[in-house]
Amino acid sequence: MSLCTHCVAGVRHEGTPEGQFTKIGGVESYVATPSGDYPKDKVVLFLSDVFGIKLQNNLLLADDYARNGFKVVLPDLFEGDALPEDALNTGTFDLPSWLGKHGAERVAGIVRTVQDALKAEGVTKFAAVGFCFGARPAFDLAFTNEVAVVAVAHPSLLQIPADLEKYASQSKAPLLINSCETDSQFPPEAQAKADEILGGGKFAPGYTRTYWDGCTHGFAVRGDISNPKIKAGKEGAFKATVEFLIKNL
Repeated sequence: MSLCTHCVAGVRHEGTPEGQFTKIGGVESYVATPSGDYPKDKVVLFLSDVFGIKLQNNLLLADDYARNGFKVVLPDLFEGDALPEDALNTGTFDLPSWLGKHGAERVAGIVRTVQDALKAEGVTKFAAVGFCFGARPAFDLAFTNEVAVVAVAHPSLLQIPADLEKYASQSKAPLLINSCETDSQFPPEAQAKADEILGGGKFAPGYTRTYWDGCTHGFAVRGDISNPKIKAGKEGAFKATVEFLIKNL
């Protein structure tokens, strides 16, 4: 499966990132730390869209999670090769060739390297919060129970229904999916299949799906917040994720 046009479209958001760039296990990462006391043994892994740590929206969102009491680590999943920000405007970037350089196993391995380094510092419990591309490694880490909680928004690159069935049978991590009205990567039929496989109490660890009317793929990170429905969706998905993390991490 390839990514869609909405994966490379969006508007910049204003603000000044408050975290710091550092290397964790040799992996360039953006770290957002709460200003007050927080549990030192827990970390939220922010698994980004294709724009990675180059996109200010991602950094600001990581900061927002940190303001809610979570230490957040946003690793560079693309080893310095995240999608250029000008793709926000052109939408013509050659995604297929780029994706070929950043396969699922390679990306999950980068996250594991970061986890190993954080474990050496005393971290024992991880949540994976994945956006678009980042949902793929979030699911892969959940399959092997290397993360304790998973929340994804407008997930991409999932095989439906196979990945949902595998999640149900192998993972013990509670799952939140923030979905939307227009999303070729996770369309209504995929949303319904997720509910069918995981909903209604079938998945014992816990499953929740939100749905945001009037929103398109990418809304939780790069949506145009001058549109009231998209603003409500971005803020609502963020709130749902924070509440899910508070409950399960």
